[in-house]
Amino acid sequence: MPDAHQDRLDYLYGRLDYERVGMPKGLADLGLGRMRRLMRRLGDPQEGLRIVHVAGTKGKGSTAAMTAAALAASGISTGLYTSPHLERLEERYVVDGRPIEPETMAGLVDEVRAAVGAMEADDGPSRREGATFFEITTAMALLHFARVGVGAVVLEVGMGGRLDSTNVVRPLVAVVTSIALDHTRQLGDTLGAIAAEKAGIFKRGVPAVSGVQEDEPRAVVRRAAAARGIRLREIDVDFRCEERRPAPPLDRPTPSRAAVRTWRTDWGVLDVPLLGPHQAHNMAVALAGLDALAEADASLVVTREAAARGFAGLAWPARVEVMGSRPWLVVDGAHNVASAAALAETLRAHFPDVPRTLVFGTTRDKDLPGQLRELLPLFQHRVATRYLHNPRAVSPAEVASAAEAIDGRPTVVTDDPAGALTAARRLAGPGGLVCVTGSLFLAAETRAVLLGREPAAVRPAT
Repeated sequence: MPDAHQDRLDYLYGRLDYERVGMPKGLADLGLGRMRRLMRRLGDPQEGLRIVHVAGTKGKGSTAAMTAAALAASGISTGLYTSPHLERLEERYVVDGRPIEPETMAGLVDEVRAAVGAMEADDGPSRREGATFFEITTAMALLHFARVGVGAVVLEVGMGGRLDSTNVVRPLVAVVTSIALDHTRQLGDTLGAIAAEKAGIFKRGVPAVSGVQEDEPRAVVRRAAAARGIRLREIDVDFRCEERRPAPPLDRPTPSRAAVRTWRTDWGVLDVPLLGPHQAHNMAVALAGLDALAEADASLVVTREAAARGFAGLAWPARVEVMGSRPWLVVDGAHNVASAAALAETLRAHFPDVPRTLVFGTTRDKDLPGQLRELLPLFQHRVATRYLHNPRAVSPAEVASAAEAIDGRPTVVTDDPAGALTAARRLAGPGGLVCVTGSLFLAAETRAVLLGREPAAVRPAT
């Protein structure tokens, strides 16, 4: 790796990075003032972009990816910004399915770094902290998409919504995919409180789409939309999804099909591009978002044929990703109770009924027992491990202790993803299934092992 490239990575990872060290316990340390000032120094490139802004507890990444794929398949040059990345920072900046070139990203780092330096010099020592990693990387995305001249941008919220760095934009459409308990220290410990933060991306005059189904958060989302005087399109009210799951017995991983009808379009029956019952819901939310976008800007219409083409070519790493067949090897980034429950349902509904082995590692601010309670009943064997290149990993011994406290069954303990894969394959045998989950960081390091790359490349050390 060239020294200049590593210097830029060192600069970025040397900034306060909540993805690595964990979010603050409350929202007092977060805010949009610094991000707005940084964007002004860069010429406010976000103001010329036509944006779909996507928030939610789960499904926001998949929904954003489906939305971008359908737009690109329509011939509309489309930028997609998601986080975190799995292996390379370039993965966060995608135009028409292709990540940014390293040389282009290097120029963005230099430009934003100069703006940050000037801003912080003007701020002086009275400011407690400088620009964070996520603020800088988000600014890079908005600057890049403006420079490239994309026709549309799909922007995934990092955490929450109201105070997320992406919330400096004024989109054409705002989307909230779902609400569940996650980041409770920062967003609140009720579904209503979390919904209020997610709905913080709503802005007066900007139509919104909601996939939220539970009564408490749905009511909060409705109130947020009403307070801003905006039109809210809701699942089961303004658009509907009828999932058609594959019929057992299955001999291979098999996705669903789903019929989707919105207030504007009968999309008919489409192949769901990703595995999991929840992905039919995400597809419906994405299609509703596209219809809202077409109403906001008539030049951004997506046809059924274009959506089907875009979905057919969509791959979303570490989202129930099948990376082997003897045994079936599944890598998934589920990292909270809701996503663990969705993964469990996916394994039941979309995979052959074979003996299963769980490889699990997670992060310190997550509900470890809650995740395990959703997953353990499906597995005959389990292996506790940890990811290596982020300090927030829970120790394998702690994972094993939590698992054994739930059902009393023994757990194999390993120190790293490579060792965990070896142990799990031995336990599963060629006719079984191995599922690696608990964290996107573990998913990233496991993918690196499976692809023959050094896990250290996943997350450079600071």
